[in-house]
Amino acid sequence: MEILAFGVQADERPLIERAFHGHDEIRCLDVFLNEDTAPIAAGHEIVSTSVNADLGAAVLEILAAGGTRMVAQRSTGFNNIDLDTAERLGMTVARVSYYSPYSVAEFAWALAMAVNRRIVRASTRTRDFDFRLHGLMGRDMHGRTAGVLGTGKIGEAFARIAHGFGMRLLGWDIAENPACMELGMRYVPKDELLARSDLVSLHLPLMPATQHLIDAPALKAMRDDAILVNSSRGGLIDTAALVTELRAGRFTGVGLDVYEAEAGLFFLDKSLEAIADDTLARLVTFPNVLVTSHQAYYTEDAVGQIVDATVKNVLDYREGRRSENVLVPRS
Repeated sequence: MEILAFGVQADERPLIERAFHGHDEIRCLDVFLNEDTAPIAAGHEIVSTSVNADLGAAVLEILAAGGTRMVAQRSTGFNNIDLDTAERLGMTVARVSYYSPYSVAEFAWALAMAVNRRIVRASTRTRDFDFRLHGLMGRDMHGRTAGVLGTGKIGEAFARIAHGFGMRLLGWDIAENPACMELGMRYVPKDELLARSDLVSLHLPLMPATQHLIDAPALKAMRDDAILVNSSRGGLIDTAALVTELRAGRFTGVGLDVYEAEAGLFFLDKSLEAIADDTLARLVTFPNVLVTSHQAYYTEDAVGQIVDATVKNVLDYREGRRSENVLVPRS
């Protein structure tokens, strides 16, 4: 039986093909799953999707009509999937509940340090043989305060790196992580964390309760010279409100690996096209903003674990086994 995998990156393809070898045939496509591409899946019982796939009701209806019975998403997040519709259609949906937290935590720190020390600006200058230091002054992280919103596995890994820098740690989550508390983290209300932190990093899932968690009032609560990093989900930040604050000259730096309207943009080459998204176009013009294309997870270690978990999810489906990765059916 052939499995159809949508949204496969070039670096990812050999890992997927090697992992499935000996189990199933797999056909890898670089196009993303949406209403236009969903008909391609006709006749495939199992499809695998990336985080930027559109798995809303309309797409799931097309998949089900074509014979698809299982969706294996290659990500932890699943806010792009209409689980109620999937359950109504009798489909099985699985995701990857765990992969290397260090991949994302380390990249979040790469963003933080890049905007703090003006690495991109410095690199651009030296390519033009401009070796002046004007405008490149950063700050020591040692002795400053890191605020971690979301202290699960990734947030904990981020906090451990911050602890290594010698930073004070503030945390906010629905449950306290004892490992973070052993590092000296104090859990405080969100507004207090925002007001006291020199660096704020987001490590939360996107759900209705966290949509635009960092909205206009939250941004105004932050220090004018703070650094904001988001390597989790774009919808955690109200981007229009962020642009307003940036236009007012606030924040030392903002590092974003995700964007709330990234679907249809990220993972694609749009270099020869006019970008219709005015908010994103404005965002990338700020000299203190660094935007990357949802690559925090993209290490050999993490992608290998994601692919291995996806293979296991498919085998579990075939054998009628249930694991913690199964989202639908819910019982």
